[in-house]
Amino acid sequence: MKSLPQISEAEFEVMKIVWKHAPISTNEITDRLIKTTAWSPKTIQTLIKRLVTKGALTYEKQSRVFVYTPLVDEKEYIGQESSSFLNRFYGGHISAMLSAYIDNGKLSEAEINTLRALLSKDSGKGGN
Repeated sequence: MKSLPQISEAEFEVMKIVWKHAPISTNEITDRLIKTTAWSPKTIQTLIKRLVTKGALTYEKQSRVFVYTPLVDEKEYIGQESSSFLNRFYGGHISAMLSAYIDNGKLSEAEINTLRALLSKDSGKGGN
């Protein structure tokens, strides 16, 4: 598995916009983030530049507009981050994580039922 760039929480907010709407211009990214954050346009532009430097985004200039597309796959990145989180806090054991969430009341009954359905669906495939 290739090594993916380290992305901060703020940079991740930018990536979510790009993953959802790519190809997307600087102004479109800024317009969307101004609605959901307290960031200035300058801050957003700095985050975009950092993501380009890290190799998470690429751009192409169309007339006088920069248009961005991701170089990092969303599912691959989230999978890497999930594995890292599991390893760091739960020794790589998802059952330990789920147990902690259940014991601390972090899962609703609906979420537990969804997990049951997912597990029973997976067991029908012969998975472990």
